[in-house]
Amino acid sequence: MTPMCPEEDFTIGLLEAQSWLDRSRHTVVGEFDVERGYFWTACAAVQNGNPLYWDQRLSEELTGGPTAPLTLLSAWFRPHYWMPGRDVIPLPWQTHFELKATRALPEAVATDSEVVFGAPVRPGDRIQCSEMLRSLSEVKTTKLGVGRFWVIDAVCRNQDDVWVGTETMTGFGYRKIAAA
Repeated sequence: MTPMCPEEDFTIGLLEAQSWLDRSRHTVVGEFDVERGYFWTACAAVQNGNPLYWDQRLSEELTGGPTAPLTLLSAWFRPHYWMPGRDVIPLPWQTHFELKATRALPEAVATDSEVVFGAPVRPGDRIQCSEMLRSLSEVKTTKLGVGRFWVIDAVCRNQDDVWVGTETMTGFGYRKIAAA
């Protein structure tokens, strides 16, 4: 099996993409405040009965007040797919899609995801997120094709600029391998 495109084609957009390394990009502010009804809806959907999310008295006692379920971190900054007057459908992980475009890598998959949590997210918070490209690999060949791996952090802070968590996504952008 040989790559569809010559190896030298994998330098397309390389200098531009390398200039993104360790720089804050695409800062977005959530379109709505953190809201406790979302907590209960998310917990009900997966039958999460953790009293920390349901019992006001207990949450006051243990954490100083209600805190959002950790699994909702990205819900607070991701744009809604549709809103009145919106002309363009916003995409989360803009850096991922820009890497695909600038590197001429038509296919991509997320290969790994990790979330590290900071200060509690509470009702009334407004979460902002900035993406940061952490790494861009050399050209790799996998069963999927020939391309590059990248690691992107989504660093989240509340309205007081307090770090509340970081979601890290590893992606692989590639070109399919043609049959020999």
